[in-house]
Amino acid sequence: MSGQLDQLCVNTIRMLAVDMVQQAKSGHPGTPMGAADMTYILWDRFMRFNPANPAWDNRDRFVLSPGHACALLYSVLHLYGYELPLEDLKRFRQWESKCPGHPEYGETPGVEVTTGPLGQGFATAVGLAMAEAHLAALFNKPGYDIVDHYTYGICGDGDLMEGITSEAASLAGFLGLGKLIFLYDDNRISIEGNTRDTAFSERVGARFESYGWHVQSVPNGHDFFSVEDALKQARACVDQPSLIVCRTHIGYGSPEQDSAKVHGEPFKDEHYKATRTYFGFPPDEPFHIPAEALAHFREALGRGAQQEAEWQGRLAAYAKEHPDLAARYQVMMKGELPEGWDAKVPVFTLEQDGAMATRDCSGKVINGLAKGLRGYLVGGSADLAPSTKTYMTGHGDVGFHEFAGDNIHFGVREHAMGAAANGLALHGGTIPYCATFLQFFSYMAPTVRLAALMKQRVVFIYTHDSIGLGEDGPTHQPVEHLAWLRAMPNVMTLRPADGNETAWAWRLALQRRHGPTVLCFSRQKLPTLDRKLCAGAENVAKGAYVLLDCQGTPQLILIAGGGELVLALEAHKKLSAEGLRVRLVSFPCWDLFEAQPQAYRDSVLPPSVKARLGVEAASPQGWDRYLGPVSRDNFIGMWGYGASAPYEVLAKEFGFTVDNTVAKAKALVGK
Repeated sequence: MSGQLDQLCVNTIRMLAVDMVQQAKSGHPGTPMGAADMTYILWDRFMRFNPANPAWDNRDRFVLSPGHACALLYSVLHLYGYELPLEDLKRFRQWESKCPGHPEYGETPGVEVTTGPLGQGFATAVGLAMAEAHLAALFNKPGYDIVDHYTYGICGDGDLMEGITSEAASLAGFLGLGKLIFLYDDNRISIEGNTRDTAFSERVGARFESYGWHVQSVPNGHDFFSVEDALKQARACVDQPSLIVCRTHIGYGSPEQDSAKVHGEPFKDEHYKATRTYFGFPPDEPFHIPAEALAHFREALGRGAQQEAEWQGRLAAYAKEHPDLAARYQVMMKGELPEGWDAKVPVFTLEQDGAMATRDCSGKVINGLAKGLRGYLVGGSADLAPSTKTYMTGHGDVGFHEFAGDNIHFGVREHAMGAAANGLALHGGTIPYCATFLQFFSYMAPTVRLAALMKQRVVFIYTHDSIGLGEDGPTHQPVEHLAWLRAMPNVMTLRPADGNETAWAWRLALQRRHGPTVLCFSRQKLPTLDRKLCAGAENVAKGAYVLLDCQGTPQLILIAGGGELVLALEAHKKLSAEGLRVRLVSFPCWDLFEAQPQAYRDSVLPPSVKARLGVEAASPQGWDRYLGPVSRDNFIGMWGYGASAPYEVLAKEFGFTVDNTVAKAKALVGK
């Protein structure tokens, strides 16, 4: 192929990106212009993809971590023949266009990740690469590399300033993810100006070398041959992830080249026309695509179809030689649950199990599930497995070039852990979980939010879910976090009260295909409820249910979940013994309860019963939905931060006692 045609193709990518921003009067033209060369070489010379089937299992994955530069990605996807009509590019950043202002997974064919805030795309790409390595270790056999692809990405200065990128890069280097390759668009410009003058002068290459990455420098990132050679060397390095530092110029070829202004604003009309003229494009014909360039881009349709067909043939031959493995691979990649997946989930009894922290119950459930989901259920914690009880015994560990195990040691990297879990889910073939203390959810809230936006099946486990962790004090005691989680759309948050509620919470989490689930567990021991005397734990699926009832219409409804349900249970016994008609409602999940028909919700919480007492060792935020105006009279909760002391002392000092619950209940009914 001639260098002249290459240059025309690159300039076509540039101009389409500029045209989108110009027409929308909104967006970021500079980075697409500067990164077009490296993007074209990567997609044209190295990436394996089929535009007619963006979800082909063995495609290479591409992640544009600086998502504000999405006009670059939309240009590439349209030109290579993905189902992204030019009309959508013309409606960039407009209502119902497939070209939103940042890449959105599920909205645009070919977009692999909702990159969102800077650094998230980079960290999620680490999870994509981990998934490829794990599945390859499980399924590849001599002569049959059915899982064999790369994860490529572009990152920028903003990505590399964010802390999540450091966490993720450190993890990737430790694991030796040789099929992870990032091009660093080193244009040295951010919103506030030249990064060397404002906030970012570090030697990025040296930093990544210290993480264990293979690092190369391309002094001229607009030189096709240098970029191509660097990518070849990166692919040849099989035992390290690769970073290619490409020195580029933001707004390349425009009158505003190397300025902060071109980062995030459309061009003035005269500069727009001057830029098009510079690249040989008609100044008054936006969205012009030269026929010669388009013909070359569309060759990818035939090439991609052939690559996928060859892989499908290899998969068919593999299925004949390894039928059980092939069947298992298909089930996992489709995201289905195999027959008998929950057969080993324990049933907890008061006689055998007594009192257990729900984190311990969860640990037993995880190990039961692991027996039916070997290789499929993968996960770990942020250096807290002994505390979060999230280790799968006998399932091996993921380590340096060791990917067949199911246990992942994420290290003390909560933010990158969440993003990597998202990447594992996005890749397909695994159901990931990750764990830390509930207080540290605040370190990874953006990743939970992105899991919800992308509708990914990720299980986020948060233990030590209240002031019940005691002596560690208020810095480790979550009070506002449940309200925060419950406020997130498409995040299902469950706080079970005993082992059997925990088991059902896990079942619901794994059966949920289109969104993340948060499981909150206690540190303190809680009694196993005698289900012969109260409603069954399968009712967790309804979000809230009547655990114990009274004869006739209740005078009062006690509402509690998690570690506080036992407190409400004892109060119910005392109040009932004194002749009060009291209903006790177990409330493990607000989201599931709100999804029930109104008739069911009214049957659990009859509107006619106004006297209601909520009990939760957390902020009262949101409880007005179920209690009416919330006050200290109808809610026993946390009205401030916790303190450092044994949890029994904290319970007494903050009012989480049976006597206090009984007293407040009586006051509500005028007794």
